[in-house]
Amino acid sequence: MKTFDVIVVGELNVDIILNRIDRFPEMGKEILAGSIDLTLGSSSAIFASNLSSLGSKVSFLGKIGKDGFASTVLNSLKSKGVDTSTIIQSDTLNTGATVVLNFNQDRAMVTYPGAMEDLKLEDINFEHIATAQHLHFSSIFLQPGIRYDLPVLFKKAKSFGLTTSLDPQWDPAEKWQIDLPELLPYLTIFMPNMAEFKMLTSTDSLENGIKKIKQIAPDLTVVVKDGSNGAFGWDGTEWIHQPALLNENPVDCIGAGDSFNAGFIHKFTQGATLKECLRYGAITGAVSTTMAGGTGAFANRKLLNELELRVSLNKSGN
Repeated sequence: MKTFDVIVVGELNVDIILNRIDRFPEMGKEILAGSIDLTLGSSSAIFASNLSSLGSKVSFLGKIGKDGFASTVLNSLKSKGVDTSTIIQSDTLNTGATVVLNFNQDRAMVTYPGAMEDLKLEDINFEHIATAQHLHFSSIFLQPGIRYDLPVLFKKAKSFGLTTSLDPQWDPAEKWQIDLPELLPYLTIFMPNMAEFKMLTSTDSLENGIKKIKQIAPDLTVVVKDGSNGAFGWDGTEWIHQPALLNENPVDCIGAGDSFNAGFIHKFTQGATLKECLRYGAITGAVSTTMAGGTGAFANRKLLNELELRVSLNKSGN
């Protein structure tokens, strides 16, 4: 028997979100924001929080400081039922933070990595990893301390019988230095967005990218998120397209991709088909846009059920 459905290993930070700005800032000029929010940030934490809200039993392993932002991170995760017993608090490093500028449907972000850069393979409690059914990792490029040891992490998890998933996220340096032949064979699900998929495979299309991936890991499930174009899932033979379920009045799109991941993995660990996982991911991704921040729409199960029904009945994108 497994204690947890999913263990998430990854980065932890807060988001400082500035909304209702009329344009992006320019050098030497000042603009005003109409509102500000301090919320749980980071791809990994948003994924873990929303996955737990959906009903999965989730544990988190990451690194933060001992500051006010750390309290926000811990309290937010605990309030959603995420186990935080293996989160490491550093005496010398600060908790990471991202400043988000929202403008219409676009955004600009500046991230201070802080303690998330310092998470290392030796920090991983493998006995704890073994208590889960599935391991998820996000944001390779924000975590240089463990980035090149990920094949070891995933290989060890696989040896314990876990399934695994990875969302690489964007590379701020745009160098895209991942050894895919070393990493992909130990993954069950690879979950980039369309731009990341093309950059990581050095191709210009899904078809050409999957040709490269099949040579490395023929049994790998690939899920590619493509914003308003929906998502695509590779089942080993063909691409399955899941249209986006569009929210007509989005508050913001922060964490929509992570929320998609949460819905997908929630269904995956229950044994659902790829098509069912894609459909539920589309629902949770759309639900995420109905409230500010990456986790606001998942505050309680009753609200989530109402929003799921509303989004499911919305014919936009179907």
